[in-house]
Amino acid sequence: MSKWTRRDMLKIAGLTGAAALAGPPWLRAAGASRKPNIIFILSDDHGIDGVGCYGSDKFKTPNLDALAKAGVRFEICHSAPLCGPTRCEFITGRYAFRTGGLTNQSWNPAGGKGPKSSDEVGIAKTLKQAGYATCSAGKWRQVGETPGDWGFDEWITDPTAGGWYWQKSYTKNGKLVELDKEVYYEDVIYEFAMDFIKRHREGPFFLYYPSHLVHGPIVRTPDSAPGSKDLYADNIAYLDKMVGKIVAEIERLGLRENTVILFAGDNGTARKSGTIGGRQINGAKASMWEGGTRVPLIASWKGTTPAGTVCKDMVDFSDFHATFADLAGANLPAGVTIDGRSFAPQLRGQKGNPREWIYVQLGKNWYVKERFWKLNQSGELYDMKDAPFVETLVPADTKDAEAIAARKRLQAVLDQLNPAGGKVEAVKPKTAKAGKKAIKRQEKKANK
Repeated sequence: MSKWTRRDMLKIAGLTGAAALAGPPWLRAAGASRKPNIIFILSDDHGIDGVGCYGSDKFKTPNLDALAKAGVRFEICHSAPLCGPTRCEFITGRYAFRTGGLTNQSWNPAGGKGPKSSDEVGIAKTLKQAGYATCSAGKWRQVGETPGDWGFDEWITDPTAGGWYWQKSYTKNGKLVELDKEVYYEDVIYEFAMDFIKRHREGPFFLYYPSHLVHGPIVRTPDSAPGSKDLYADNIAYLDKMVGKIVAEIERLGLRENTVILFAGDNGTARKSGTIGGRQINGAKASMWEGGTRVPLIASWKGTTPAGTVCKDMVDFSDFHATFADLAGANLPAGVTIDGRSFAPQLRGQKGNPREWIYVQLGKNWYVKERFWKLNQSGELYDMKDAPFVETLVPADTKDAEAIAARKRLQAVLDQLNPAGGKVEAVKPKTAKAGKKAIKRQEKKANK
């Protein structure tokens, strides 16, 4: 029987280490620290026309462009047309007709039928079961209750459904914080979030970072020049700057290769969408057109996501819950229908299981969409080959074989989903007019 010497053991150890290093990057990262950290940055009222790497004619976003260059840019991601239902869909992984998250303030306790934390399993609870520390930093109100009710360990938020910028108060872990002078709240949530990351750097952690930018009121930022004539562009620039600061801090802490960073918009651009390549995006926030729901989605996992790639697979907001659970090795909620489909394989450069269609709903309006066709609740079929610029209504009596086949496929999907059989009675927000007036008052005050 032969004897093992110390030199033999060192050789074997060296060979084992070399074999591990020879494996694929995502496997090496997973082996090194088990589960990746996840950061999800969500911008507000920010469509694809507001991001440079999507071809924006007006806005420069060097940090978002750099994130895309270091990872993958998804060409087709759809949210709901308003922030409330989008956030409910992400948090629960379920479509609005299942949860009641139909429109803004659907959760309203005064008769609202929106999702409640007692009835749904939110993403924070899903990830906590897999050992994740969880944090929400930013806008929350449209979801209802508090981030703590929905499972977040640490959280900071505010009372508004709009933008919250130069202010003297906010809520931190359930306690009201009141200040003597105004602070720029976006800087406050950044510091809160980075403190959370530093304390949980050993991981795994999940940071949900729902920025108020670029929701109205459109006011000056700390970087705005005196008398700036384009405060909206200033707000886009500050959003981009904050993304760059988050990425830089993750790099500084040595966490970049074990942290998946995702950026998306919660709905399309408000008021009027911009242009890409000189062409006007069709529709805007609150509409069921492309400009209302087509949003940016960028993801980067250094050393794992193939850099500089563009993915043409379709994504809708129910997919984020399933994707984060997949990345974390967490079990999805049992006993309920989860509509999301994980795109975690695509983040690793794999084919995955791409969607054949996405679903969008706002109140009593909905549609299901393939890449080139869309069918809504009224039975209207649209040719989407020139989307997001043109959506062509197909005549009901068309003889086009391709259109007839598309209608049949999409109607079968709607029949299976049966949105009309779910929670479709939308509660009309009573505070909509008051909210618009409050935004105007903030704009007037901040821009003096």
